[in-house]
Amino acid sequence: MKPSGSISNKRTQRDYTLGFKLAVVSQVEKGELTYKQAQDHYGIQGRSTVLTWLRKHGRLDWSQPIEHSPMSKSKETPAQKIKRLEKQVSNLEMKNMIYGDMVELLKNEYGIDLEKKYLAERSGSPK
Repeated sequence: MKPSGSISNKRTQRDYTLGFKLAVVSQVEKGELTYKQAQDHYGIQGRSTVLTWLRKHGRLDWSQPIEHSPMSKSKETPAQKIKRLEKQVSNLEMKNMIYGDMVELLKNEYGIDLEKKYLAERSGSPK
């Protein structure tokens, strides 16, 4: 039992108008607010209420979580894509060179031949 002097914070179910729901969905889909920010901003109590509205009234596919990329693929021009991919290739080539140097260092300094171990493990044969 609760003490007689305490006041309980009872959650109440609220009905929202279609116009309000559409306005919230629009703000979230435009990127003005995240769905959690919309919940806090408008005092929407249900944890999944805004997501339900997005699935029902939104234009985007909200059935799967969004995977954020550094740059939207649709806004990237072919020249930008080429530049980004060339930079990525350059970084991977540098990493490959460093890894090669590390393998060679391990072989020369410590007698550990990672290439043989790796190839033996890949083929399924014992060391």
